[in-house]
Amino acid sequence: MAQRTAIALLSGGLDSATAAALAQESGDRVIGLSFDYGQRHRRELKAAAKVAAHLNLAEHHQVDVNLGAWGGSALTDPNQTVPTSGVEEGVIPVTYVPGRNTVFIAIGLSLAEARGAERLVLGVNAVDYSGYPDCRPDYLDAFQSLASLSSKAGREGHGPQLWAPLVEWSKTKIVDEALRLGVPINETWSCYSGGNRPCGVCDSCRIRDSALREAGRPDLCSNAQG
Repeated sequence: MAQRTAIALLSGGLDSATAAALAQESGDRVIGLSFDYGQRHRRELKAAAKVAAHLNLAEHHQVDVNLGAWGGSALTDPNQTVPTSGVEEGVIPVTYVPGRNTVFIAIGLSLAEARGAERLVLGVNAVDYSGYPDCRPDYLDAFQSLASLSSKAGREGHGPQLWAPLVEWSKTKIVDEALRLGVPINETWSCYSGGNRPCGVCDSCRIRDSALREAGRPDLCSNAQG
């Protein structure tokens, strides 16, 4: 039987790297897809390239989609401040980027159909994260229905399946799996700020560092990254 192909959306962060590694472990031939969307933390694209090389992905593509042209998020509008006070339960933070995952998944599905890929691997996480609307199971279920209707492959009954293995995992479990899989955690980048070193105080840094400490790896926390 031919090896199954998967497209992995690869941000450069810990979650997407772990999801890609899980796809490889399951036997997939993995193609990485990253986006320059006008984010202030473009440093993550360098991390994505390093992760792709470490995992020896079959291909790695970077697509420019300038969502920063109209802003609407602290990640794409330099006039907005990245929050540092921690996640507020029930509040969607200003770091949410309007339409980001909808755009990324749509492009990922295009690449998947062009390459004959059976699934699209997503590192989205709804439990130990910031409450983004496009990182939740109901969103993924709805998009799967659209994916099955919007492509030639889907209409023929063999469209790509959205696979989000981390969606209901805790961040600590993600770290544990990353360690087990040999994901280069020190090469990944999660910080929302635009500097050369992780800020250690944005929501993403806080959540990541807390999980790393719980997993017994404080040496990989933001204050240890260069």
